Amino acid sequence: MTRDRGPSKFSPEVGIDLAGARKRVGTALNAGLAGVLLSILVVCVLVLAVAILHGTDATVLAKLAKWTPFLAQGFLLNVVMSLIAISAGTLGGIFLGMGQIAPFGWISWPSKVLTQIFRNAPWLVLLFYCIFLLPYQVRIAGQTFVVANWLRASIGLTIPVIANFSEIVRGAMQSIPSGQWEAARSLGYTWRQSVHQVILPQCIKRMLPPWMNLYAVLLMATPLASIVGTQEALTNLRTALQAEADGRLLLPFYAYLLSWFFIYSYPIARFSMRLEKRFAIH
Repeated sequence: MTRDRGPSKFSPEVGIDLAGARKRVGTALNAGLAGVLLSILVVCVLVLAVAILHGTDATVLAKLAKWTPFLAQGFLLNVVMSLIAISAGTLGGIFLGMGQIAPFGWISWPSKVLTQIFRNAPWLVLLFYCIFLLPYQVRIAGQTFVVANWLRASIGLTIPVIANFSEIVRGAMQSIPSGQWEAARSLGYTWRQSVHQVILPQCIKRMLPPWMNLYAVLLMATPLASIVGTQEALTNLRTALQAEADGRLLLPFYAYLLSWFFIYSYPIARFSMRLEKRFAIH
């Protein structure tokens, strides 16, 4: 005869309300989504109000609709430049951030100097340097390839992203309790193995919210590329205004473009705030 020991402590029957947890998560997501949609709706209403107030008829709205595909092409380039810069900048920032806390002075000091120089340099200055110092064309295997302005601008935006993400990586790694480093050393791990297998995996949740904030800032900085001749959204907007030669369109067009950046960036900011609360270190 066997004795009934009751449910195991690992059983889902003990203290784990999966249905309730799913319900709470779904409610939180729905509330966040509702807030995002409401904010987007408010911005769209404001843009329409500005357009109507600055036009005696539906002419302004018609011209906004007319130039929307052209503006969308430029905005897509803004997004592409931001994605290239954040991807390359994240990769470079990881290595530069690890270099800052490396136990070797010949690695840590140059990493710290580079981080501080490019982190505190104006983004527009770095953009100008890359636009005018990088070659306009490269020759590979007898083939000549033109380096487009937007690609050089992406490289220019990548440099400050590397420096800023380097600081995020450094801060996240130094926030890991020293016991984790000591435990890795006690297991015979080298510094490199400790970082790759023990420290960095724990840093991901600490780095994710500031990384998303950095991407939002980067997207807001991409219109700087218009100054160096890149055909992005702001450049296309100026072209449209010059073609129409109508002073009434100035404020509605800029408000319209502002709403695009807001609609793209605001959900990222909201999600970043939610991650900060979710991964808060107490």
